[in-house]
Amino acid sequence: MEKFKFYKYSGHGNDFVIIDNWNNIIIENEMATVSKLICRQKFGIGADGTVFIGAGPDEVDFGVRFFNSDGSEADMCGNASRCSAHLAHHISIAPASMSIKTKAGVIEATVTDSTVSVLMPYVGKLEGGARIEIDGFSQTYHRINTGVSHAVTFVDELDDLNVFKYGRAVRRHPSFAPEGANVDFVKVLSPDTLAVRTYERGVEDETLACGTGVVASAILAAAQKLIYQTSITVKTRGGEDLTVRYEGPPEAPTKVFLEGPVRFTFSGQVESDLFKK
Repeated sequence: MEKFKFYKYSGHGNDFVIIDNWNNIIIENEMATVSKLICRQKFGIGADGTVFIGAGPDEVDFGVRFFNSDGSEADMCGNASRCSAHLAHHISIAPASMSIKTKAGVIEATVTDSTVSVLMPYVGKLEGGARIEIDGFSQTYHRINTGVSHAVTFVDELDDLNVFKYGRAVRRHPSFAPEGANVDFVKVLSPDTLAVRTYERGVEDETLACGTGVVASAILAAAQKLIYQTSITVKTRGGEDLTVRYEGPPEAPTKVFLEGPVRFTFSGQVESDLFKK
């Protein structure tokens, strides 16, 4: 495989390798394999996922493909979208206000310095809850699709919660079959502030932040009258805050925005040794 340049980004500790694939250096049927190799800790670059930027339909500035560290493809990723928007503006693919084609729909993004806001392409209706008990830990998990499927539950204690254990069990529970779901554990801190921890499918572990999970958690909290503002601060495991703003009723919002800083940490060139088994 040819050498190619990569860009490493972090959105609140949710980290990605982004590849400018405008000239189709990596063909479609190689993307999953490339992502798995790139995301490997110690042998690769290490990341939660890989993003491929390429040409999109005429009505958008560019298109993106999101792949998890296990090689599975995601229709949407909130933090990866924000990081991709920042890079696209940085390397002059797109203006500061841009449109991006994803498999979940078209995203509108705005870049200001290191902060990026995206208008989410899709937030589905709230679905019924499933009561699930795991080793005495009994919770109701509500399903909501924010570009990818999420199972959201509210807890009183978050810091010491075994997110890996419970998240892994709920992610594959029959209630969320067949595709499974990301699992979000949410604590309400104040009328406009939440704390969220997420177990992500495809990564198969807790990540330090999950953009679509933050949106799912905020919208569900508002719909259940656990929070009372239309601009919601969400604290992530990565130590930085994301903001979710919505218009319309939370049960069926007309617009939902995800906003926060991103970090362009480094860039480099992938060498052929990465692909040796």
